[in-house]
Amino acid sequence: MTDVVRYERRGATGVITIDNPPVNALGIPVRKGVFACLDRAEGDADVTALVLIGAGRCFSAGADIREFSRPPEPPTVREVIEKIRDCPKPVIAAIHETALGGGLELALGCDYRIGAPSARVGLPEVKLGLVPGAGGTQRLPRLIGVGPALRVILGGEPVPAAEALALGILDEVVEGNLADGAVAFAERVVAEGRPAHRTRDLEAKPPKAPDAPDVFDRARKGIGRRARGLIAPDLCIESVENALRLPFDEAMRKEREFFVRCRESDQSKAQRHVFFAERQAARIPDVPADTAVISIRRAAVIGCGTMGAGIAITFANAGIPVHVLDVSREALDAGLGLIRKTYAAGVSRGRISEADREARMDLITGTADYAGIRDADIVIEAVFEEMDLKKKVFQTLDRVCKADTILATNTSSLDVNEIAVTTARPEKVMGTHFFSPAHVMRLMENVRGEKTSKETVASVMGLSRRLGKIGVLVGVCDGFVGNRMYHAYTREANFLLEEGALPQQVDKAIYDFGFPMGPFTTGDLAGLDVGWRIRQRRAKTRDPDERYSPIADRICEMGRFGQKTGAGWYRYEKGGRTPIPDPEIEKLIVGVSDELGIQRREIGDREILERCLYALINEGAKILDEGLALRAGDIDVIWIYGYGFPVHRGGPLFHADTVGANVILDAVRRLHGTHGAAFKPAPLLERLAREGRGFHQG
Repeated sequence: MTDVVRYERRGATGVITIDNPPVNALGIPVRKGVFACLDRAEGDADVTALVLIGAGRCFSAGADIREFSRPPEPPTVREVIEKIRDCPKPVIAAIHETALGGGLELALGCDYRIGAPSARVGLPEVKLGLVPGAGGTQRLPRLIGVGPALRVILGGEPVPAAEALALGILDEVVEGNLADGAVAFAERVVAEGRPAHRTRDLEAKPPKAPDAPDVFDRARKGIGRRARGLIAPDLCIESVENALRLPFDEAMRKEREFFVRCRESDQSKAQRHVFFAERQAARIPDVPADTAVISIRRAAVIGCGTMGAGIAITFANAGIPVHVLDVSREALDAGLGLIRKTYAAGVSRGRISEADREARMDLITGTADYAGIRDADIVIEAVFEEMDLKKKVFQTLDRVCKADTILATNTSSLDVNEIAVTTARPEKVMGTHFFSPAHVMRLMENVRGEKTSKETVASVMGLSRRLGKIGVLVGVCDGFVGNRMYHAYTREANFLLEEGALPQQVDKAIYDFGFPMGPFTTGDLAGLDVGWRIRQRRAKTRDPDERYSPIADRICEMGRFGQKTGAGWYRYEKGGRTPIPDPEIEKLIVGVSDELGIQRREIGDREILERCLYALINEGAKILDEGLALRAGDIDVIWIYGYGFPVHRGGPLFHADTVGANVILDAVRRLHGTHGAAFKPAPLLERLAREGRGFHQG
């Protein structure tokens, strides 16, 4: 036994309790403790069965990921499972809340598994760039069949108790006290003389219709786009395939080989970095965890366009009643119609039930009168990106809303401080930058103003979690963190067009790097008019000596705003979303080059990546140095969840560490010499290169 594992007798049943807060991770002390308890129980003639259970929040959330960077110390999870396999007495795993990764593999090594109604089980390793490493790809197909096992392993999502019971992962769901139910189940197993039920001894269940006979080929095709460039999903499929065609021990050796290959890969290191960075982003150094928060029971959204409708759906999906206000009845009706259409699509695709749709629609109320939102605990403004309009909205909200109501702006670039001072409550004003479509995208860039209170910060960060978002706190500047970096990235993409590239070439180079789409396809999807308005605002303060590409403006002046108008950087067939290169745009680009006196030249993919990505990284270094982001990991999280930076590269600053600060600085200096002030090296980048450090090292 150890401090984190307890053993007790309940009649003839030995109960082993893992008590390693907060999530009962299977670190070295836990593994040693369980191993010792099994030894003790085997030597006790009065013990006829064993129960393995977790204390506190869950059964076990799996391995201690921090140990992956160190040589394994025995007993490993595999060795603990082998100890369970060799135990002459039946072992029952009793699961409450979560059994994930190694936690589920430990349970799969037991003879039987029972769960509380709250239980959720899964193998999320693929999300960390890993193959399950303690038998998950071998025992699960033997227990529930190849097809269902592939869905669980490749999806990486927890399976709720009722579904786990139907699949055969659980043998029983127990109401009431789980420990009492587990002991009763163990006594029943002994009384009925049930034989040992070792999962390893089962035959892997071949796929049945409709999975047969090409289940593995279809699995590979099914993950094609979302797993593009990733090695772990393919190895997961191959490992499950081995469960059918290889003896258990040989297949286990292959699984371990795949696990180690993945664990040592840059991809998994990047994905594990994102895992920790995502959780670290929720921690604000000067806002203690016990900071008082405002209870948000009712919300309101101002503006019922695409963004406002998406934000309203987000609140309703979280079970929070929300009023949607638009002073234009026509716009309000159109927005509510969009909300209904979105929910109808969810029903038709099987994502929600009819009952869920009705329940969520009942939480959304449209109004054209500010008096209808006076009781809201938070109001999110989502009107056009125009400062004067936003100021008027906030002045009205300040008069109408309760004194403790949080007033938030969904601005993507405007000065939150300038908005806040138009109210008598600047401490209650904050930016909540949702990303489109708001009900789908997971990022919420929360902007802290000069006078925003800690209570407001804590309340909004907590709301992010409640809405199912990843909230990242940032400071005030033009574009905040994400869009300020995006401007540097797209600026270089535009300059590359002037110098000789075409949109489809730039987009392909970025796509091949791992982004879901390049900057020009992204612009057409989002709508080019939004960026145009921002550029028009910035034109008033732009340095006349600063290089500026007019191409995007010229395209907007032609009325080409992207997919919604059937033409932007590309043209689109009616009702289609496939970008088609347009000779008219090529002619416009070449004409701008001539107009600016630029001799067009051949541009290679390497230059495209250097110009776009290193501009992005250099700007990120400036932002971090200025204190507008708390951590390098926060910038990585923003770019992964808000802009599609490939997760297997860990975000722009993690990618920079992989490449090396000195390598990037050399390139940035070279680009600075060729392309001018836009590539002036960030002081932080220079310091890191000089000191031989990375963004994530101290």
